[in-house]
Amino acid sequence: MKIIILGAGQVGITLAESLVSEDNDITLVDNELARLSTLQDKHDLRVVTGSASSPKTLREADALDADLLVAVTSSDEINMVACQIAYTLFNVPTKIARIRNAEYLREKDKLFNPDVIPIDHIISPEKLVTEDIVRLINYSGALQVGHFADKQISLVVCKAYYGGPLVGYAISALREHMPHIECRIVSISRQDKAIRPQGSTIIEAGDEVTFICATIHIKAIMSQLQRLEKPYKRIMIAGGGNVAAGVAKLLEDNCTVKLIERNSARATQLAEQLSKTLVFCGDASDQSLLFEEHIEKIDVFISLTSDDEANIMAGLLAKRLGAKKAMVLIQRMAYISLIQGGTIDIAVSPQQATISALLGYVRKGDIGSVVSLRHGIAEALEVIVHGDSSTSNVIGRKIGELRLPPSAIIGAILRNNEVIIAKKQIIIEENDHVVIYLNDKKQVPEIEKLFQPSAFFI
Repeated sequence: MKIIILGAGQVGITLAESLVSEDNDITLVDNELARLSTLQDKHDLRVVTGSASSPKTLREADALDADLLVAVTSSDEINMVACQIAYTLFNVPTKIARIRNAEYLREKDKLFNPDVIPIDHIISPEKLVTEDIVRLINYSGALQVGHFADKQISLVVCKAYYGGPLVGYAISALREHMPHIECRIVSISRQDKAIRPQGSTIIEAGDEVTFICATIHIKAIMSQLQRLEKPYKRIMIAGGGNVAAGVAKLLEDNCTVKLIERNSARATQLAEQLSKTLVFCGDASDQSLLFEEHIEKIDVFISLTSDDEANIMAGLLAKRLGAKKAMVLIQRMAYISLIQGGTIDIAVSPQQATISALLGYVRKGDIGSVVSLRHGIAEALEVIVHGDSSTSNVIGRKIGELRLPPSAIIGAILRNNEVIIAKKQIIIEENDHVVIYLNDKKQVPEIEKLFQPSAFFI
C-alpha cells in the first residue's frame, strides 16, 4: 500500500515505524529537514520537505498514486486543508486526519463529508486517551484494556500478584478454578521477556498476563490473578487540559473527583463546566495542598499535564504521600517502559491509543478494532471473515489446521452475537469476527493474506 504521512511528530514517526516494516511504500512529509534526514537514515522510507497543505509538496510526495493519506500534523487546520487538496487535486481514495479541537468534533457530521471537507476518518487523540483512562478506572487493577467486536470481546493486560488464586499454578488449572467461565491467556511477560503460554506454564507473581475473554467476564478472570481491588471511588486529577476535563466529566457522576489546575482563569472555567468535580487552583506538587485534600484517602491520582517530567514527579509524590495508585500521561514512548510497574502503576500513552485507532483503518482486508501492545512490538486485531470454502483459506477449516504465523494466537470468535473462546477443533465460518494476538506485529501481513478471500488479491 502506498501511504503518505503528513507530520513527523511523535504520532507520525511512530506510525511510519510501525508500517514501514510491513511491505508498505511510506512517504513522510514535514517541514523539519533535520528530523526527516534522521528518520530516512534509520528506515526504508521516502521523505519530502515542505508544508503538508501545499499542492506542490503533495505532488512531490506522489499523491496522485497514493492509496492513503494520514494527516497528523500539530495543526487541525493544516490537516483539514491537506485532506481537501488531496481529494480535489489528487483524488486520494482514503484520507485520515487528526482533529483535536472539540469545536470541530462537535460539528463533525456536518463538516467532514465529501461535500464539505472530504475526510474519511477522524482521529482525536484526546478523546481516545480519555476513553482509555476511564476504562482503566472502571476495571481496577488492569494495565490495559482493549475492546473488540462491538465491545463483546476484550483483551486485558494485568499483573499477577501473591494472593491471586492462580498464582503458582499452571494455566490449565484455570478451568478447575472457574469451570463455567472461559478465557485464553495469549501472552505472559516475565522480566521484560515475552513467553508464549502453554497449559503447563506456571503463572508467577510479577508476571504481566495478557488474556482474551468475553467482556462480561473480565473481573472474574482478573480475580484469579490478583486480589480483586475495590472499585476506585476517590479520584484526584492534576492538570486542566482537554483530557483532564474529559476524564473528570465522565467520572464525576460515579466517583468523588478533585481536580488541581495551576492557571486560575482555567480553574474558574473548569469549575463552571464540571458540576460535581471539586476544582482547586494550585500546584499538584505542593505537599501541603495534597495533605489538606487528604491524598492518603485517594484511590487513584491521575497526572494529565502536557509535561511528562511534571507528571512523573507528581505521580511519585502522590504515591509517597499515600495515594493507592498513580496513573500518569506520558508522551515519550521511551519513558513508559522505564516507569510503569515501579512506583508509578500505570503510564498512559496518547501515541499508543492513536496508533491503535489508525491501524484499524490502515490494515488490509476487513479489519475491526486494533490494539497496539508492548510499546508497539505486539498487536491484537479483529478480522471479519468473508468468502466461502472455495475462495477463503480459513472458512470451513479448524483453527488447529490454519497455517498461522509463529507468533499468532487466535483468542476468540464472535459468531451470531455469541463469544466463542478459541480451541483447535472450532471451525471458522463466514462473517466470524476473529480476534488474533500477535507477539510480533511484523507478521501482520501474513494474517492479512491468510484471511483475505482469493478474489481480493491483486
